[in-house]
Amino acid sequence: MSEALRQKKIVVVGAGWAGLGATYHLAKQGYQVTLLEAGSYPGGLVAGWKTKGGRSTEAGIHGFWYPYRNIFALINELGINPFTTWTRSSQYSPIGLEAESPIFQDLPRLPTPLGTFVYTQFQRLPLVDRLSALPLLYAVIDFDNSDAAWRRYDFVTARELFKQFGVSQRLYKESFEPMLLVGLFAPGEQCSAAATLGMLYFFILAHQADFDVVWCRGTVGEKIFRPWTEKIEQAGGKILTNRRVTDLISDSNNQITGVVCGDEVFTADAAIFAVGINGMKKIVSGSPVLQSRAEFRNLSNLGGIDVLATRLWFDRKINIPRPSNACFGFDSTTGWTFFDLNALHDEYKDEPETVVEVDFYHANQFIALEDKEIISIVHNYLTTCVPAFREAKVIDSSVIRLPQAVTHFAPGSYSHMLPAKTSFSNLFMSGDWIINRHGSWSQEKAYVTGLEAANLAIEYLQEGVPANILPVEEDEGHIQVARRINQTVREVGKSVLPNFWLP
Repeated sequence: MSEALRQKKIVVVGAGWAGLGATYHLAKQGYQVTLLEAGSYPGGLVAGWKTKGGRSTEAGIHGFWYPYRNIFALINELGINPFTTWTRSSQYSPIGLEAESPIFQDLPRLPTPLGTFVYTQFQRLPLVDRLSALPLLYAVIDFDNSDAAWRRYDFVTARELFKQFGVSQRLYKESFEPMLLVGLFAPGEQCSAAATLGMLYFFILAHQADFDVVWCRGTVGEKIFRPWTEKIEQAGGKILTNRRVTDLISDSNNQITGVVCGDEVFTADAAIFAVGINGMKKIVSGSPVLQSRAEFRNLSNLGGIDVLATRLWFDRKINIPRPSNACFGFDSTTGWTFFDLNALHDEYKDEPETVVEVDFYHANQFIALEDKEIISIVHNYLTTCVPAFREAKVIDSSVIRLPQAVTHFAPGSYSHMLPAKTSFSNLFMSGDWIINRHGSWSQEKAYVTGLEAANLAIEYLQEGVPANILPVEEDEGHIQVARRINQTVREVGKSVLPNFWLP
């Protein structure tokens, strides 16, 4: 390790998956890395803490899906074992159980998307409605995650997309929109068709096993981020909490030279932002340096979605058929999930009571309610899905309001999102809303973009070894062939037909 590298200072802003990923790799390379976190704990949205009664809680439950190749590689490197085994999931409406998903990797592998179609156990959805999704396969093939594909589909709403391709109203209402409400966190008329296709493909349609999921056996903060931050500090990284960034310092050479937190200034040879849209907009609003650039001013066109995370402790043991469950139809614009923490978390496995996590997305109509009202609604909804909850009493609870907490992939938002490189030569971006071509989503994408930002800093400073980023599993052969044919037809069409509207 060179003495010049030891003296290079990198400041990372935001201690979620992206920020921790960038910090860890850069610290291992020998850089002086300082990670600034506005909150009291590293972890961003998945930081865990204790209630007044000493019970563990966190800002919602986050799954780890089969395609999370880079996160699973990180877990192996850290030498920890935080996950459950692969679990089955259920879907409920006010009528009752609607669908159950198997563990897809345990079943004979069929060409995509036949496995998802054949093996998912729908209780009421007629076959004729399910078959109405077949024409949508063209859009799945046409959307190849390229910049051109994003621009073609981003100004179309998901609702328009499904209607255009002949998806039946019942299939949309009972299958696709519930996926949107808990996957993109908004109803179809408020979701970009491009983001919809990207999310559905990554989690469900690319390969049969993609929907298989494991869960953390406790809070992510305790099980993953705590040992991870210890490794970062052992590697020489410095993690500072309660540091809210207020501005940057730049010089005449188009370079960032410092990151400002109130009265503190952290000198930087390079800087990486790893915060959500809402946090980034707050930083931009108070930063004359960032406001001087149109790319950052345009972030005001982006938005977030409200999340409500509740945890309830009941006075008796209740049999919940599946540990993870998604629900739709209870509120027209809100999706919610509930989890049996006795089955998922080590802390509650032998408890005589039942512990349930219930999270609401696009929860703006609930945020202003009193805790008591929210708990009553949650209890009633749980009773609709699992009648045994009716006789149970809530003996403790936690309500966490997270306004504008998750990314809103609204129609037209792609043109305002930022790439990893910015107009400042040594300032790089990361997070689940950053434009990249990896193809991943959610926590995996955040982590991958953190590694990509670290690699850009290494390239800029010309010292260190880049992080190895595992690509998503390549498309199956028939999808590759279909995409090549589609691209050829599209190129021929461009040469002989006028371009009336979309690229």
